[in-house]
Amino acid sequence: MRTPQKLQPDDEIRIVAPSCSASILSNAGIESAKARLENLGFQVTFGKHLFEDDLQHSSSIEHRVEDIHAAFADSQVKAILTVIGGFNSNELLPYLDYDLISRNPKIFCGYSDITAIATAIAARCNFVTYSGPHFSSFQMEKGQAYQTSSFLRAFTQEAPYPLIASAEWSDDAWYLEGANRHFERTEWKTYNEGTAEGTIWGGNLCTLNLLQGTPYMPELMDAVLFVEDDYMVTPELFARDLTSLLQAAQSVKALIIGRFQRESNMSKQQLHFILDKHPILKTIPVLYNVDFGHTQPIFTFPIGGTGTINTQEKTIYITNT
Repeated sequence: MRTPQKLQPDDEIRIVAPSCSASILSNAGIESAKARLENLGFQVTFGKHLFEDDLQHSSSIEHRVEDIHAAFADSQVKAILTVIGGFNSNELLPYLDYDLISRNPKIFCGYSDITAIATAIAARCNFVTYSGPHFSSFQMEKGQAYQTSSFLRAFTQEAPYPLIASAEWSDDAWYLEGANRHFERTEWKTYNEGTAEGTIWGGNLCTLNLLQGTPYMPELMDAVLFVEDDYMVTPELFARDLTSLLQAAQSVKALIIGRFQRESNMSKQQLHFILDKHPILKTIPVLYNVDFGHTQPIFTFPIGGTGTINTQEKTIYITNT
């Protein structure tokens, strides 16, 4: 698996909208996120159709694909960030020019619904993509230091790097003006002890499962699976989706589960009840309550990269970045 070129000072980052458009963001939020990235030393440009707004707060397939192709084809663009998530990035998969994208490997990053397109690109084009913050994530004030630190390690350093636990986390409407944020201490938790190294696949679980049976689903061989879901998931739905993914995988070396949002009502008892159903999870390292997904802050990890997991020590080390 190839690794895209790392970012250098003054490199251009292009913002695209494979799912929801930037129309749902405030002008102040857009300016804040842009300024934060510029203060890190990067140039920020926007896709031509970023602000279009249809009945589902997105834009046409044709225009979303056009912006993605333009970003990959432009030699001045060194990284591509998605503006936000949504529900419909998998609509684009049959229309993307994977030969064009493969000839122009570059950093592509987002999370949530972006799991579909990031996974498809990694699988079809043989280069690492990333699960990490959207452009809109850079509006956030509290918790931003952890998110930005992980973002920069992934995108500016050639050397392997650790994913470490945040000091604290929150599950609140941080994007609303005047939001009263509540933080609590972070604790990654071990379901089953062990160490493993393998190829990292994953992101948003229900979105990844949309790829099953399509040409865009990777071969999950010797996989370290990272899975998470948002407030709409219930324990029952998570159990069904996890079962489906485990049945699709050829071999699984480890499972890492992102922290659940409170509205999902996923308790330790419920999660252990779900995990106990799968004998394989008694034989591989399993870690949960980890800093990725829909709580804040989140780290950045490579889709299609490699990682080493030690759940006794609660460490994750990215070896192919």
